[in-house]
Amino acid sequence: MKRSKDRILTTFAGNLASPNDLLTMMAAKEAGQLYDSTAYEARVKSAVAESVRLQADCSVDIICDGEQGKASFFGYVGERLTGFEVGDGPPMSQSRGTRENRDFSEFYDWYATKREPAIAASFVMTCTGPIAYQNQAALQQQLDTLKAALTGVKAEEVFAPSISPTNIEGPRANAYYKSDEEYEAIVDAGFLLQVDDPRMITHYITRPDDSLADIHKWVVVRIAALNHALRGIPANKVRFHTCYSMNMGPRTHDMALKDIIDLLFTINAEGISYEAGNPRHDHEWQVFKDVKLPSDKVLIPGVISHTTTLVEHPELIADRLTRYASVVGRENVIAGSNCGFSSQATLEPEIHPTVVVAKLKAMAEGAALASKQLWGSFPWNCIARNLGLAN
Repeated sequence: MKRSKDRILTTFAGNLASPNDLLTMMAAKEAGQLYDSTAYEARVKSAVAESVRLQADCSVDIICDGEQGKASFFGYVGERLTGFEVGDGPPMSQSRGTRENRDFSEFYDWYATKREPAIAASFVMTCTGPIAYQNQAALQQQLDTLKAALTGVKAEEVFAPSISPTNIEGPRANAYYKSDEEYEAIVDAGFLLQVDDPRMITHYITRPDDSLADIHKWVVVRIAALNHALRGIPANKVRFHTCYSMNMGPRTHDMALKDIIDLLFTINAEGISYEAGNPRHDHEWQVFKDVKLPSDKVLIPGVISHTTTLVEHPELIADRLTRYASVVGRENVIAGSNCGFSSQATLEPEIHPTVVVAKLKAMAEGAALASKQLWGSFPWNCIARNLGLAN
């Protein structure tokens, strides 16, 4: 991973809304209906190219494919791992009460009626045998599509998201994961690996009767499994992303960063990406006044939110970044987003794509302002033309 050596670099969690025509074809594919596979593959390629270009135009430094070829990580597991059988019913995690549901059940019942995913997971997957990786061709096609989309695009680095063992286990009965082929293939292709693991700190919310000690014991075992899957992959090729698995909500029961950060630092990943840019977590930069950042770690705090259509002011973003830099060092901070901007494959994403563009541009402008404060100067022209700020 590159560090912010002469300016604050920018990135995001990886997910952008897919175009409606692609979602329509994806829904047919996931439902086992007839669809034009040639047209589908061509549209995935063009959607990835559009996503990559959008990120570059918004002056995002560290980019990815926008996860345009994935309906969800739920179906993605069935496509790429053997050992699971599909049955009827909702995923396990959807049937459990949470700390949030206990206090705000009326809100969450109401909210559930407002968002219908274009591709819904109306089935449960159960592990019935040893798990092995399959469908290397789909993975290779995904990586080749991303490489092709990068032609003529300038980026500091490129990453590819992949699901974590913890998230594979979560909504599936008797889950057992011991495959690391996808992780290695991403790194071998020349990209950074991003391990997406929202469940790592969401577990606290979903277990209202567990103590903090119980949660810690659970997390330690899952980190051991993840580190096993990452064995042989240099930590400086890996970034780990976690969040609270919800978008709109009161969020009064989110786990405090101070209660989990020491455990997150034991993951064999140089970059730690997490929610920081919302009213429940904006204060948590102060955690690092007491917790020392290991020399082999880089923080990627979210400075723009996926839970509000308000576009953060660049000066607010700069303030967030300079506060982090003041406690961990400017070279150890990369600007990021709280989470992806389309958590479900839906025709009505919570944040409209035009607002996402404005947020990404605000992040780049805010990082430039922070860089000027932290380094005393900044090569403004390197982003001004993209942001429409050049004279």
